[in-house]
Amino acid sequence: MANTSAIQPENGAEIPEPAPEPLTFERATSETVDRIGAWSDTLIELLPNILVAIAVIVVFALLGRLVGSLTHRALSRVAQNDQLATLADVALRLGVMSIGIFIALGLLDLDKALTSLLAGVGIVGLALGFAFQDIAANFMSGTIMAVRQPFQLGDLVETHGFMGTVERVTLRATVIRLFTGQETILPNKDVLQNPITNYTQTGERRVDIDLGVAYDADLATARDVAIEAIEALEYRDASRDVEFYYKGFGDSAIDLSVRFWIDLRSDASSYLVARSRGIEAIKRAFESADLEIPFPIRTLELGASARGSLEALAAPADGSDHTG
Repeated sequence: MANTSAIQPENGAEIPEPAPEPLTFERATSETVDRIGAWSDTLIELLPNILVAIAVIVVFALLGRLVGSLTHRALSRVAQNDQLATLADVALRLGVMSIGIFIALGLLDLDKALTSLLAGVGIVGLALGFAFQDIAANFMSGTIMAVRQPFQLGDLVETHGFMGTVERVTLRATVIRLFTGQETILPNKDVLQNPITNYTQTGERRVDIDLGVAYDADLATARDVAIEAIEALEYRDASRDVEFYYKGFGDSAIDLSVRFWIDLRSDASSYLVARSRGIEAIKRAFESADLEIPFPIRTLELGASARGSLEALAAPADGSDHTG
């Protein structure tokens, strides 16, 4: 095939190519019309696929709405957390819709472009995941807590060193109102990773009162008096017996423990009131029965030099005791 890019004469000099024809209005109009015509032909050829792709997107959009609504209802009954149900609803709708868009683009031979786009989105999502891993961990912990339900609103709980009533639970944090009135916001990750004590879930709690009785007291009488005093309390669960145990020989008294149960379903803070009333009742009953709750007694052992110093201080000075 002959080379048409340049003409080589006999003397070896290269003759440059002829300059392109200048772009005129008629030529530009002709090329534009040709391109529009080609696009129109392509559009007409792809029109059936476009209609099918639109139909696929509409069907998957309706399917996503149906699946999201069913999931929202199911989670609202199981987890009883509207935020979790709404999050799952939106996630499923977007997921089903994304599948429909991917299929539609495949019908239009644009799946390769979508694959490249998804790869870029995946890289960006990975970077954002590392940047916001604490926030993601809190959301995941909130989701697990919403499903497991370790406590409900209004429950008296103790976790991560805080004790109070659960005020609000979101997917990111748990709000606890302390007995002192302050609200403490705990990230769900910290709540889930630490032990949780729920004092309301069982509906009952045991009250322990520890005290001591004098060594010369009648132990059987002390036991009967303490049990009778606690049995008269209105806060006590009458279906369970009062428990009484002697625990050991203390420094100044015989140590004992009185235990009784209360119902927390009506008032989560009744534990403090019941314990206070129990202490008052035992104190009055022991005083009426002439039972002594001894003060702490300490015995001090002094050396010979210390005893001599005390005796010198206690002895009257010479001539200080003369009368007359």
